[in-house]
Amino acid sequence: MTSQPTFKQAPRIAGALYLAIAVCGGFSIGYVPQAIFVSGDSAQTAANLAASAGLFKLGVAADSVVIIFELVLTAILYVLFHKAAPILSATAMLARAGMITVMGMNLLFWVMPLALGTQGDVEQSRMMMFFTAHELGVYVWQLFFGLHLLALGALILRTGLVPRALGWGLFVGAFGYLLQGIVELTFIDIGPFYSVIIALLVVVTIAELSFALWLLIWGGKRLGVQG
Repeated sequence: MTSQPTFKQAPRIAGALYLAIAVCGGFSIGYVPQAIFVSGDSAQTAANLAASAGLFKLGVAADSVVIIFELVLTAILYVLFHKAAPILSATAMLARAGMITVMGMNLLFWVMPLALGTQGDVEQSRMMMFFTAHELGVYVWQLFFGLHLLALGALILRTGLVPRALGWGLFVGAFGYLLQGIVELTFIDIGPFYSVIIALLVVVTIAELSFALWLLIWGGKRLGVQG
């Protein structure tokens, strides 16, 4: 008797998780690394880490929250859509689970300089190695995330359970993550064409936030009845 009402709240929970991930991830991934890591300058990076240890630790906490919320969100999205399109739902779930796995490894890279210390040339060299690995790791999990968004966008377009405009935004915008990941990991210089990637990332960001709000406001009526 109690499982059905709980399930009807699942889309709203997913929407809330999406927004929480956006806030925490924007801080831990978008802000903190730029405040700490200076590419090619180990002395300045070490000084930033020493001066902003509290900010660094807060970023680690936010990253940990993101990983936990991502796990729950991945499970909810699978439950919401798997009956309508099992293969696409499984693909989306596995791709996002792969992303979460890489994010966990990336978090380990990020905290190692704090664990090992940064005093001395050898330690600073190791610090830069870990920070650089973390920077590249972001592009690795973007590949998994891009695949997830492709599957999720196709899922929305196929099932019609969510407005198709959101499906197209996720599907088309996913190529921004995929292309950026490939370009950065292969060190290809695409010059002015990089603006295309940025445009795709803007599209997918708007689509993701819109999807989160749709789940939070209207998702319970459209998706919560499938249990």
